[in-house]
Amino acid sequence: MQRIVIVGGGAGGLALATQLGKRLGKKGLAEVTLVDSARTHVWKPLLHQLAAGSFDTHAEEIEYLAQARWNHFKFRLGTLVGIDRAAKTVQLAASYDDAGEEITPATQLAYDTLVIAVGSQTNDFGTLGAAQHSIKLDSPQAARHFNDRLINACIRAQSVPRGAGTGRLTVAIVGGGATGVELAAELHAAARVLANFGFDHIHPEKDLQIVLVEAAPRLLSQLPERLSESAVRELRKLAIEVHTNEKVVEVTADSLKMASGRVVGSSLTVWAAGVKAGDFLKTLGGDDPLETNRLNQLLVNGNLQTSRDPSIYAFGDCAACPQPDGTWVPPRAQAAYQQAMYLARALPRLIRGDTATPFVFRDQGSLVSLSEYSSVGSLMGSLTRGSLFIEGRIAQFMYWSLHKQHQLALGGWKKMILITLSEMLDRTHRPRIKLH
Repeated sequence: MQRIVIVGGGAGGLALATQLGKRLGKKGLAEVTLVDSARTHVWKPLLHQLAAGSFDTHAEEIEYLAQARWNHFKFRLGTLVGIDRAAKTVQLAASYDDAGEEITPATQLAYDTLVIAVGSQTNDFGTLGAAQHSIKLDSPQAARHFNDRLINACIRAQSVPRGAGTGRLTVAIVGGGATGVELAAELHAAARVLANFGFDHIHPEKDLQIVLVEAAPRLLSQLPERLSESAVRELRKLAIEVHTNEKVVEVTADSLKMASGRVVGSSLTVWAAGVKAGDFLKTLGGDDPLETNRLNQLLVNGNLQTSRDPSIYAFGDCAACPQPDGTWVPPRAQAAYQQAMYLARALPRLIRGDTATPFVFRDQGSLVSLSEYSSVGSLMGSLTRGSLFIEGRIAQFMYWSLHKQHQLALGGWKKMILITLSEMLDRTHRPRIKLH
């Protein structure tokens, strides 16, 4: 029986394991195993809500073991630390609980086909002090850590006298991409809710300063300029301080220092600028490692096979995939989802030795959520020539529908509808924000 091992339970990896489990595992045509260092899955585009406390993970988290049971694949807890390409085994590090007790020992897992979907991590570009004094919002654990720090800072701020013209609590966000912009708006909305739960001195305009810093000439620089202008307009309505053309050269415990000489005070700093694949990918494969680029991404061909080993595939943010026009697939959630669906169809053919049409990314546009205030986006596809700019309620609905599409891919129509009903019921009896 063909042994397919998928490393990485993000949106793409989990969707691929689910689809292959249904198509191959259920019929006994393959043994599909998903490996991840965590026990549960949270959709990455929701991390800014998790950080702000406006998202209840208990209603949304997917248990890998349960998902595996329902969809005919296996789950193994572990972190990838090496590959023996000759023996076709992956090495998994031992896992430990919070008390340091070993949960699973270091082990090896055999494969016939290996798929690497370990995603990316925030790139601080070696900026002085960034590793020590900022939180990188690239995992549920980091988002929860930020939320704990935020609540603690709010409690602390109530007993600190406010200086004239200054906020008692300042959150600085480095990076004006989608994550930074969405977090800024979500934090403003969260502050309004916090004021109703005892934090009556945390007013989002008077007592909480939110500062967004971007090195490029504009926010959302990878997206259409009109979308960027609309986002800035909405943020400024919320009194969020926006600095563009400002490169951060040092992060301290209480400030950001810019190349221009400007200094911005900060109670909490989030680094949300730049992404790269994990450093360990550069040496993956031992003496003959897999080929990577300067961002540590694994180089793959049009079938998502790594350049030096056709039995090893990679996709999502950790892979550099060329397109027919000479460009590269962008590191975006929709690209990882499209690649997962592509491999779900193509992998059985490629394993049999048949050919498969190369993957082509189809840009469906971009959506940026500005919390409850608005959303902005551009849609692309067969119904539009070029891109169609949308904002407001329509964009909010489209952003919500992306989340529903993810739930649909993992659980089908019935489960997606039940989750949606559960979310609606939760709003009637739970606080709108996490308070602990």
